[in-house]
Amino acid sequence: MYRALTSNVLSADRPSQYSEQLLRRLGLEERFDKDPELVLAALRGPGEGLSREYLFVLSELSFYHAVKSQKAEYFLASAVYAWAFVLGRTDEAPVVPIDPRLRLASNLYNLGLAQGLAGEGEATVVIESGSRPLPFGRIEISVDEKTLLWSSYRMVRFVSLGEYKVRGFLNRYRQAGIGAPLAAELAPAGAGPEAEEARKRLPPRLKVPVTALLWIEDVMTGIATGDLRAQIEVYAADAMMTVKGPGGRDVPLELEPTAALAYQLEGAPVWDTEIGAFLSAFKPPFPEGLLMMHPYRPGRVPVVLVHGTASSPARWADIINELQNDPKLRGRIQFWLFTYNTSNPILLSAADLRQGLQRIRNEIDPDGRDPALNQLVVIGHSQGGLLTRLMVTDSGTRFWDSVSDIPFDQLQMSPETRALLQRGMFFEHQPYVTRVVFIATPHRGSFRVSSLVLGLVRKLVTLPLTVMRGFAELGAQFTSVLKEGVPTAVDNMSPGHRFVRTLSASPIAPGVTAHSIIPEKNEGPPEGQDDGVVKYESAHLEGVASEKIVHSTHSTQSTPATILEVRRILYEHLGIACGLECEVLERVEAAVAGAPKPEPAVVKTDETEGP
Repeated sequence: MYRALTSNVLSADRPSQYSEQLLRRLGLEERFDKDPELVLAALRGPGEGLSREYLFVLSELSFYHAVKSQKAEYFLASAVYAWAFVLGRTDEAPVVPIDPRLRLASNLYNLGLAQGLAGEGEATVVIESGSRPLPFGRIEISVDEKTLLWSSYRMVRFVSLGEYKVRGFLNRYRQAGIGAPLAAELAPAGAGPEAEEARKRLPPRLKVPVTALLWIEDVMTGIATGDLRAQIEVYAADAMMTVKGPGGRDVPLELEPTAALAYQLEGAPVWDTEIGAFLSAFKPPFPEGLLMMHPYRPGRVPVVLVHGTASSPARWADIINELQNDPKLRGRIQFWLFTYNTSNPILLSAADLRQGLQRIRNEIDPDGRDPALNQLVVIGHSQGGLLTRLMVTDSGTRFWDSVSDIPFDQLQMSPETRALLQRGMFFEHQPYVTRVVFIATPHRGSFRVSSLVLGLVRKLVTLPLTVMRGFAELGAQFTSVLKEGVPTAVDNMSPGHRFVRTLSASPIAPGVTAHSIIPEKNEGPPEGQDDGVVKYESAHLEGVASEKIVHSTHSTQSTPATILEVRRILYEHLGIACGLECEVLERVEAAVAGAPKPEPAVVKTDETEGP
């Protein structure tokens, strides 16, 4: 019964009970099957005084016929009638919120608009001014060009997200509302230093989740006369979630942020750079490798994500999707992503991260007015955790002393080599980084880095020319240290290597709150276990504010337990009460910890029994 009552044109190949009831009552059911356009014209009649019942039926049956005939004018008509049903009748009482027709009419408007403005490309939507035909007249559409601007870009191509399946994410988040949810592609808008500055840290393939809304003026009069006027406005999801409808009430926008992110990642070149950026002298397409997911928003705390070896920022997709769509975090954080050549010496990659953070803060807030930029959270996975640790470490001369008995200022070298070593060997904690999270981080090296692995890596990896020249210049003075060649990041993560010994002995700067998330493949006490790459004893740090053991392999960024712990940490950082979900998890963990252990199985072998 429930399936029969709730089926409709969007969920089944037939109209809903509301439309079928009206057709039966008027004796037009068979006539509609034979001549739907005649019946739709008769239902509209002169177009005056149409009740909400008739507006809803006209919307659904127009959409039904549009799907069968693929006539764009009937998709647009469906959107017009649905707009009138939801927002156009001011002389009747508002639709009761629990009326199922309200949600269905909103969906008919959203999909009818996207289909009615469909372009020639697959799922494209044409947002441009012009006159469009309707079955009973025309609709003159204008576009608010200001709403097509996003930072220093202009939205130029739109793809409808309402019909896409999404794979690869833990969850698909959407907000039910009004409007056609789209992914907008971008083109540069404006020239000059300011425009270039605003664009340089945004990914060129970025797809912006937006909602297109067709505001129809005096819709009931327009339906009667066949002459309608409307304006399209486009709203970016990171800027607006509601609009003011008739009567001044807030109306939620239909949003599809997960689908837009999935569309951006599908077939993106970032997947191809993961191994390429490890094997070759990869140069990130962004200054110092730092990029933003959207333009800088003052007051939002930056959360910097640093990926691991032979990886890319795309591996953070689930964490970004989950946390950007968390109502308590939305509007309070902004994600920055760091990408780098993951075979480079770790000290040089960390120096790039440090320089990138310093520069981006100076670029977006040169006067230091935004206190949120002094509360950065840096989260690093695997090798990225070692880079993260160097942001909160005062190294002094430790790294230099580990490779040389000669004071740095006494060495003879070119200015270029001196600058290279100066920035890569000496670290001071960055005071604006106040919290760090280490995920699967090999603080004492990875047991997977064997002599065979090191040999293969040294044969395959190409280090940057500047690094090779600098170390060649010093080779004569450091023969004993450099006899095995310039160390790669994999060398740096070999257990017992001078780098991990020095870093693990360096304390985290006072005032910094640190957390560890450590994956382990098997259940039980963590001691002696590993995640397939890093042993617990290497990932464990004394003195951290929290240590969370999760049941996972090394690539744990998409594991729900890992994401929940990152969210809990961000709540703590922002002073947000964790609430019901934390309580639920605590109850489950407590129940599991207190559950009686199962009796050992008993098997029979011949005449004896044994556990």
